[in-house]
Amino acid sequence: MLNKLIVLDMYTFSSKLKTFSIILMAVGILGIAYGFLNAPKDIHEVENILAAESHGGHGEAHHEEAKAEGAHAKAEHVSAAEVKEAAEHEEHLTHVLHQLQNKPWAALYVACIFFMLIAMGTLAFYAIQQVAQAGWSPVLFRVMQGITAYLPVGSVIFFVILVLCGLHFNHIFVWLGEHVTDPKHADYDEIIAGKSGYLNFGFWIARAAVFLIGWNLYRHYSRKNCLEQDEANDNASYKKNFKLSAGFLVFFIVSESIMSWDWIMSIDPHWFSTLFGWYVFASFFVSGITMIAMVTVYLKSRGYLEFVSTSHIHDLAKFMFGISIFWTYLWFSQFMLIWYADIPEEVTYFVTRINLYNLPFFGAVVMNFVFPILILINTDFKRITWVIVMAGIVILAGHYIDFFNMIMPGTVGDQWFIGIPEISSVLFFLGLFIFTVFTALTKTPLLAKRNPYIEESKHFHY
Repeated sequence: MLNKLIVLDMYTFSSKLKTFSIILMAVGILGIAYGFLNAPKDIHEVENILAAESHGGHGEAHHEEAKAEGAHAKAEHVSAAEVKEAAEHEEHLTHVLHQLQNKPWAALYVACIFFMLIAMGTLAFYAIQQVAQAGWSPVLFRVMQGITAYLPVGSVIFFVILVLCGLHFNHIFVWLGEHVTDPKHADYDEIIAGKSGYLNFGFWIARAAVFLIGWNLYRHYSRKNCLEQDEANDNASYKKNFKLSAGFLVFFIVSESIMSWDWIMSIDPHWFSTLFGWYVFASFFVSGITMIAMVTVYLKSRGYLEFVSTSHIHDLAKFMFGISIFWTYLWFSQFMLIWYADIPEEVTYFVTRINLYNLPFFGAVVMNFVFPILILINTDFKRITWVIVMAGIVILAGHYIDFFNMIMPGTVGDQWFIGIPEISSVLFFLGLFIFTVFTALTKTPLLAKRNPYIEESKHFHY
């Protein structure tokens, strides 16, 4: 009996789940490569794409005819108006070229930041539990630590993508353009130039490094203290974690706000919102809590986490419900205030999303508010496993769409489509997330044995 308890205390990564995660990564890499290889290389390819979209099968023939006419026109005198029109047309084609080249990059960026911030949301929830000295949650600490194991991996990949943005491998951040702050150049942007003291690559990437290193250092040392507490005869490591978590939460709330401006809001550099930091936080915070519930339910179904009861699941579901309402409050507050004020530089953000992203924009509200409130408002439903799983899948998908809505309009404009690059990016990072998290769970016992509140947590029932 004792041997059985010891075995159940240590998680074993099942070969089926491991194989599944590797397949997801492999399929994802192939799809991501396909997206990059199929991106147009020059404006002539863009002309073919636009012609095919406009005229179906006659697009290519029409394009060849237009080229012939254009060549004939060059041989004759053309007016200044025609020259100007031709220049504007070429400028439009160049803009569309950048959008289509951005598409695989933006798909990769959305999936990368989404999964990284799921781990970040879990880390913030873990720190809050430490500081609040919560009595119900210590039996879930190892699950939270397992999920946050993805943070170092996700941080490295994300930082590399940011560096590639700065090296002009893509046009995700228009303010990183080479000439946008040069008053003598045609690409000069007065608004971006006015923000260049803050939005410049050196300062921007340095802030990113500070934030990512700070978050990962807390994750490393808080886990180290928690493991040391298991072997200790006093509560010194626990007290150390309490102080560390309190300091981290101060750093987190500041860095999270700045991170949301730097990595998401600056994609639309002419736009701003004072609520944006809170809005982004609510989105990834509820995603992190939802992931805790999903992993917990999975481990319970495999015979682990013997001390986790339906009361613990119920509390996680309450947080899923409550933070979904909080997200909706922030969504509506941001939308209503900007829409009502009708200031051009602010309202353009929502006009673009309502006109060009109508389905994902309002679909996110249904998935992140209407669905959770209908399903999770019932107390009994919060204890039913399949309900938690169904609600969790919808919430996670809904908040991916939320990040999609925040990032895609400023990077690909009206050229968006959830196709192979978007699906493949999600599959790759999902596979990597599963592999990293469940590998981490095998490293330590699933119960934080010497936490001062562990007995209270074991017997948490209501």
